[in-house]
Amino acid sequence: MSRRTHLSRVRALLALAVIVGSLAIALTVPVRLGLDLRGGTQIVLETRSTPTTKADRAATDRTVEVLRGRIDALGVAEPTLVRSGENRVIVELPGVQDPEKAADVLGRTAQLTVHEVLGAAGTGAKAAGPAGERTLPDESGEPLRLKPAALTGQHVKGADARFDQQSGAGWHVTVDFTDGGRDRWTRITAQAACHPAGDPQRRVAIVLDDKIISSPRVDPSVTCGTGIPGGSTQITGSFDDTEARELALLISGGALPVPVETIEQRTIGATLGDAAIEAAARAAVVGTALTALFVIAVYRLMGLLATVALACYGLISYAALAALGATLTLPGLAGFVLAVGMAVDANVLVFERAREEHAARRRPSPRSALTAGFRGAFSAIADSNVTTLIAAGLLFALASGPVRGFGVTLGIGVLASMVSALLITRVLAEYAANRQAVLRRPRVTGIGRTGWVRDRLLRREPHLMRHPRRWLAASAAALVLAASGVAVRGLDLGIEFTGGRLIEYATGHAVDPDRARAALTDAGFPRAVVQSAGENGLTVRAEKLTDAEAATVTGAVEKIGGGAEKVRDELIGPSLGDELRRNALIALGLALGAQLLYLAVRFRWYFGAAAVGALAHDVVILVGVFAWLGKPVDGVFLAALLTVVGYSVNDSVVLFDRIRELLGRDRATPLPRLTNRAILQTLPRTLNTGLGAALILTALAVLADDTLTDFALALLIGLAVGTYSSVFTAAPLTLQWHRQPDRAARPGP
Repeated sequence: MSRRTHLSRVRALLALAVIVGSLAIALTVPVRLGLDLRGGTQIVLETRSTPTTKADRAATDRTVEVLRGRIDALGVAEPTLVRSGENRVIVELPGVQDPEKAADVLGRTAQLTVHEVLGAAGTGAKAAGPAGERTLPDESGEPLRLKPAALTGQHVKGADARFDQQSGAGWHVTVDFTDGGRDRWTRITAQAACHPAGDPQRRVAIVLDDKIISSPRVDPSVTCGTGIPGGSTQITGSFDDTEARELALLISGGALPVPVETIEQRTIGATLGDAAIEAAARAAVVGTALTALFVIAVYRLMGLLATVALACYGLISYAALAALGATLTLPGLAGFVLAVGMAVDANVLVFERAREEHAARRRPSPRSALTAGFRGAFSAIADSNVTTLIAAGLLFALASGPVRGFGVTLGIGVLASMVSALLITRVLAEYAANRQAVLRRPRVTGIGRTGWVRDRLLRREPHLMRHPRRWLAASAAALVLAASGVAVRGLDLGIEFTGGRLIEYATGHAVDPDRARAALTDAGFPRAVVQSAGENGLTVRAEKLTDAEAATVTGAVEKIGGGAEKVRDELIGPSLGDELRRNALIALGLALGAQLLYLAVRFRWYFGAAAVGALAHDVVILVGVFAWLGKPVDGVFLAALLTVVGYSVNDSVVLFDRIRELLGRDRATPLPRLTNRAILQTLPRTLNTGLGAALILTALAVLADDTLTDFALALLIGLAVGTYSSVFTAAPLTLQWHRQPDRAARPGP
């Protein structure tokens, strides 16, 4: 057995193992959907230090355990509760559509204390007295003077909500004490029983979070000095079943070790999630089918095999998401669909190199051309994917929120695309290339001809880099025009970065945003930002909006919209918005720096600087276009921007890899000529890859919902700008910064 045959069998077995393993995971492990796809409430809590307890990692971990008990008692199916950083807790409650109620239950510190009553207090009484005494109003508002706490939540064994059918007293909460708490409870009630029936001192105050929730009088049957035995008591009041159960779970769940504050709150209606999934699935089917047809039309048999490999890519990506327990969100779903278009790039690189090899050989064969194509394209594929993985790793490590989740999806997509192109496509292509029917008809493979784009370019051989400064001037003009949009129109930053509250409504009929703004101004919200959301939808955004004010806004929208259903409600504190913005910028800056360093090592410093320069050019133009269009710059846009960054770097790396290869072969030709030759040789790959991705993006823009439409629009703009900049910005910058032609003629490392 030859070494080549042995390697082919090893690759085939490895590819089969990957596919079978991915299929097994996909069939047995479901992917966890984000709340924007299945509906529910997400609450981000931040622990706060007290004079006695620091809100460190240990205190936050204890808080997580207490909250977990409360969530379990709420009966929410498949809740998610994780610590984020030192002092944050992310809570996801699928199916919960009342965020205010959920936040109230989770955020209450539940500091339960039991006090002896010293007597009634005057209206001017102080809240705290000598030796730890305090004054609090009882259930009817009458202030009572209380002794220091004799019992705390640590003495509570459990609590249960019950309904008294015999006496007709309704719902009450039964509290059971521990052994130590039982003795204290008996002592407290024995002391209270020594006072007359009408005396306030015969009462016992039960306080939760500095509020008297019950202050029952000790029953007349209890004699002085005896107390209530049994170690349990009942908290009575005007409770309904929900209030009684919530109070019971707060008491039995225990006290939070430190206070918590809600800094982010999101509620997504399940109907929005269903619509998003349906729209993305429809776009995925149509876009993937169009991409497959395009690849097959260009590369024939190899294109068909690449389509099979792309299907395997989707399976591998899905299985990786499931195995890692990653959460698939709306931007992640769009990125998953888009990644099919990105995965085409590696296959196109291989097939274009194989076409070149086939045309250059005297006695070519499909098998030898493919082998040379995989070998020649490997460095470009590896370098472009490593730069993207660097960015994905830094985004995951440093960013937070949707940016971090995007880093996970991006990293999985890059690795899966490499497995798809370099392993599965190669196994299928080499097997097909060895068939006698294919050997007799080499043109059916799609690599037996160079293609009309390459033929026309090589026949005319235009010198595109004759005047590189003209291209730089055109790029500079585009930058100025885009930057002026930011200066003139400003950026419509989403609440992820500014903080505030955003509510989206599905109205009974279409409502003009100007009419809605006028109605909200009349309702007392002149600074609210109102935008249309689809055919029958409105979004209202304000910096500060309490629950009562949100109810007023909802009433105004219902009045002018023929009814309104709240499908999304997001509340983000300004501190979290500042952190998200700061972390995203830091992660992006470090990602650019790391990519520059890697490219400088792999190529030369001016190649890396030119790639980053072209990348910055694309970012500024995309942001500027969105500023001119008045589109929101939010977490979804940031995911699109990061995708454009990956596109831009990939295109530049492919071009630089070809320049480096030509420099290694030809040291006499001036760099501008070699650069021009490299552009002409790689342009067919750039166009084919761009068209494949554009088909997916067009399907998203036309068929998906409004959120994905903006995502697809940003990517279409970035795709066009990135394709331009990799040739007409990165290459001219390389020539401009290249000042030592003799030394630069040496091939890079």
